[in-house]
Amino acid sequence: MNSVEDAVDILTRAKALDLGGNYDIPPGDPISHFGAGFAKVLCSNVFLAGLDSTFVAQHNGYFTAPYEDRSHVTDIRVDVESRSVHVALDNGVTRTATICGSQGAVAIPLEADDVFFTPSVVRSTLPPAATQQWPLGDVVDEYRGPLDHKAIANAVDLAFGDGSMTSAVVVTHQGSLVAERYGDGVDLTTPLESWSMGKSLTATLLGLLVHEGKYALDQPAPIPEWQSGGDTRASIRVADIVQMSSGLRFRAMMDPDYDPREGYPDHLYVYTGGVDAYHYAATRPQQWPPGQVGRYRNGDPLLANYLVRLAVESRGENYHAFPQHALFDQIGVRSAVLETDPFGNFLLNGYEFISARDWARLANLYLQDGVVAGKRLLPEGWSEFVSTPAPGWIADGRPIYGGFFWLNRGPRATRMPVPEDAYFMAGAGGQKTIIVPSRDLVVVRIGHFSGAAKSQISLDQTLSALMELVPERRSA
Repeated sequence: MNSVEDAVDILTRAKALDLGGNYDIPPGDPISHFGAGFAKVLCSNVFLAGLDSTFVAQHNGYFTAPYEDRSHVTDIRVDVESRSVHVALDNGVTRTATICGSQGAVAIPLEADDVFFTPSVVRSTLPPAATQQWPLGDVVDEYRGPLDHKAIANAVDLAFGDGSMTSAVVVTHQGSLVAERYGDGVDLTTPLESWSMGKSLTATLLGLLVHEGKYALDQPAPIPEWQSGGDTRASIRVADIVQMSSGLRFRAMMDPDYDPREGYPDHLYVYTGGVDAYHYAATRPQQWPPGQVGRYRNGDPLLANYLVRLAVESRGENYHAFPQHALFDQIGVRSAVLETDPFGNFLLNGYEFISARDWARLANLYLQDGVVAGKRLLPEGWSEFVSTPAPGWIADGRPIYGGFFWLNRGPRATRMPVPEDAYFMAGAGGQKTIIVPSRDLVVVRIGHFSGAAKSQISLDQTLSALMELVPERRSA
C-alpha cells in the first residue's frame, strides 16, 4: 500500500461491494485467549524445538501472545513428565497446553480437561535420513556446482546480523543444497515455529487432491455448512478460498481498516479460542461477493484445510497421517509437526513446526512444478497458479498475493531484492521461504520472533548478495 490515499480507495471499493450485515466480536476474555496462545507457544518450543523455556518466553511467539501482554502472566510451570505447560494469569485463569501425539502442542479449552479428539502417532515410511542422499535424506556431499561456495556461505552469514535472531538459513540452487547455517540450539532437523508459511503447505495438500481429481479449482467448495437453504456461500469456489478471496466476514489485523479497539479479531481467535476452527470459519457470514476482494484472513486457509479433511476422511483414510504419507514421504520430510485445534483440525494457517531443510524440500517441489523423482504430485501448472496474482487482489490494486503464496510484486519499496518472478511462503516473525524460478534458487530463513523488526534488513542483504552470485537460468 503506497499511501493513505491508496487505503481510502481500497476501503471505498470494499464499502461499495459490501453485502450488508454486522460483525460479531468473538466471545471470551482476550487475556485468557492470550494465555492459551502463550501456553501453546511455550509448549511447542520447549518440547518440539527443544528450546529453553526462559529463552522462549523472551523471544518467541509474539503473534498469538504479544510481548507487551506478558505482564498478565503471574506464573509459568513446565511439566516435563506430562509434556505440558501451565500459564497462570492475573485474571485468575490458568491456561494449559500439552503435547498430543504427533499433533504437537494443543491448548486445552477453558472448562475442559483434555482435547476432544484421540491423538495419534504418525511415522514416516522413509529410511533413516542419515542413510539417504539429499533431498530424500540428509546426506549432503561437498558442493561442487557452478557457484562460488565460499561466497554463498558469506552471503548466508549476512542473514545473522545483530538483532535479527535468525535461527536457520538454507540455500539451494538447481535442487542442490549449497549452503546452510544454524543458530544456537538449532540444527538441520530442529522443527521451528514457522507461522503462516503453513498456508503455502495448505495449498500443497489441497493441490494433491486437485491432482487426484477430488476437487477442481473452479467448482463451488462443498463445505457442509453451506449446502442447505439456498445459502449464498455455496457459490464460493475452491479457487476463491485459495486466493484469499472468499469474501467471508472474518476480521484480521492486516485488514486496511483494522482497529484493535474494536475487539479481539477472528484471525487470532481460531488459534486461541478453543473452538472447532473449521466450523467457526465455515459459519462466518458473507461480506463481499466471492472472488471480488482480496483480504489476508485466516478463515480461508482453514476452509481449505477443511476441504482436505473432508476428502481424506470420505475415503476412510487417517486424516492426521495424510500429510506425511501423501506429501512428506514423497519429498524427504521427516521432522514436520502439524498442530491442531482441540478438535483435531490442522491449524495450518500458522501452527506448524518444520525444519528449514524441510521447507527447502517443499519449495523445490514448486520449482519442479510439482514433480519429484519423475512422479507428479501436484497438477501441471499448479506452481503457475499459486504464483499468479489473484483477481480480487489485482482489483484492489495490490497484485501481491497468489494462491496461499505471496508475490514479489507491488510497490518497489516493498519488494525484496530478488526478481519479480519470485514468490514466497511467509510467516509472522520474519519467516520466509523464497522461490526464485529465474535463478533456480530457494532461500529459507527462520528466526525467533524478537528479531522480526531487523530480520528483513538482514535477509535483504543476503538476497542482494545472492543475486550477484547466482546467474539467471538459461533459456531452453
